[in-house]
Amino acid sequence: MKKKIHPKYNDNTNVICACGNNFVTGSTQVEIKTELCSACHPFYTGKQKLVDSARRVEKFQAKIDASKKMSKSIKAKRPRPKKTKK
Repeated sequence: MKKKIHPKYNDNTNVICACGNNFVTGSTQVEIKTELCSACHPFYTGKQKLVDSARRVEKFQAKIDASKKMSKSIKAKRPRPKKTKK
């Protein structure tokens, strides 16, 4: 087995979250910066929070709204079947 191929393990790695939460853990890195942690993640807090840096949610909502408008206009233009007397 080769010696000295593993990175150095740090017991006091500082983790900094975008929400301002800091905690210490063990890692091969000296400092870790993250966007979500257990203090702000929706799974742990029970609050819904959309993290959308690329506007994907807004684009999806716009696409859904456009398809609803189009389906309404198609239904309005469709000829109605004539009623037959029995």
